[in-house]
Amino acid sequence: MTAPVTLTPTTPTDAPGTPAFAERYLLDPGINADPYGYLNALRDHRPVHHSRMHNAWLITGHEQVMRCLRDPAISADRVRPLMDAVPDGAREDAERAFGILSRWMVFNDPPQHRRLRQVFQEQFAARAIARYRGFVERVTRTVLARRAAPGTTGDLVADIARPLPALVFGRWLGVPAADGPSFWYWNARVGDLVLGAAQEEREYRTSLRSLVGLEDYLGDLVRRRRSEPGDDLISSVLADGRVGDTVTEEEFVGMLTQMAFAGGETTGNLIANTVLALLRNPAELAAVREDPELVAAAVEETMRHDGPSKMSIRGAARDLELDGHAIRAGERLFLVTAAANRDPARFPDPDVFSVRRAGTSHLGFGFGAHFCIGAALARLVAVAVVDVLVRDHPDLRLASDEHTWQLSLLNRSLTALPVHY
Repeated sequence: MTAPVTLTPTTPTDAPGTPAFAERYLLDPGINADPYGYLNALRDHRPVHHSRMHNAWLITGHEQVMRCLRDPAISADRVRPLMDAVPDGAREDAERAFGILSRWMVFNDPPQHRRLRQVFQEQFAARAIARYRGFVERVTRTVLARRAAPGTTGDLVADIARPLPALVFGRWLGVPAADGPSFWYWNARVGDLVLGAAQEEREYRTSLRSLVGLEDYLGDLVRRRRSEPGDDLISSVLADGRVGDTVTEEEFVGMLTQMAFAGGETTGNLIANTVLALLRNPAELAAVREDPELVAAAVEETMRHDGPSKMSIRGAARDLELDGHAIRAGERLFLVTAAANRDPARFPDPDVFSVRRAGTSHLGFGFGAHFCIGAALARLVAVAVVDVLVRDHPDLRLASDEHTWQLSLLNRSLTALPVHY
């Protein structure tokens, strides 16, 4: 995922007399900071566009992304491209690490994906997640009292958006508090690998070894929970008896590394992006404060308008046709949900952030077989945190109008969010 040398090739539009469409690199800092104007232009130019710059098909229309998410000819198995990006000097660390990634649900297609996912289905159901609501609200108020006292100034990302999901997901997985620092360090470095932030050989080595360290730790935790069950995800799944039956223990531990990585990262970004959207739109913030039922709507609108994920990457398992374009087996597809979620053919006034928007049907959590299994928990945590923040901090406001975003092809993640609490 390193940048090509040439960043501004021009691809003409099909219609004569219209301005040429200038393709831009998606990791260009300006595009990364504010991608939506360019993504709208790309979707309007051609919702199924082959990019020589990215060596991939860029799918930006809502209808077209939905068709791709439904089509069994489009595969989620993308471990090989990740491995191909590893520098030669780091490959000795890669074999076991990529074996772990191959057991992640998100990198598997049906029927393998379905078999792996069913192990967690009951634990991720909304009714099972709801019992954590009280805990989430208590820990939110505790963290806010310690890090975000009214009248102070701070960084909402570092103070709240990152540590709170970590506390909740650690408790949910059953990670002892004393193990938290190492556990979340490994998670962050795994993110560097999976999200393409690792570029140098040293960074790849650190990420690969962190993934192995995370699996070793979780494997040991599973063994402990077999002999000493607790009130947590691992103990609950083990009690169901599927580990060793429908999945192996190795597969189970591999999937836990995915759960550990995905939960905290995505939910933290969702919290920060929701707060930023509300503070940038005072009328929407006032509506949420007046009607608490709109907090959940604000979180859903953020998922559509400026969610924590910009795209997912897929590959063509066989030749197929999409909007008259011949896509060959082995070619990559970037399913740009950030563009699809602002498609005017699906959403009226798509660039407007509105907490009263009806029937969003956004693709922020995916769709179909790969709909995010952790969506209920992410929603619970984000809604609880945003609700407490906006209600208990009536003077909450931005401390700066300038914001920077982590450079990532996949994630939409603020590096900081300075606020007056």
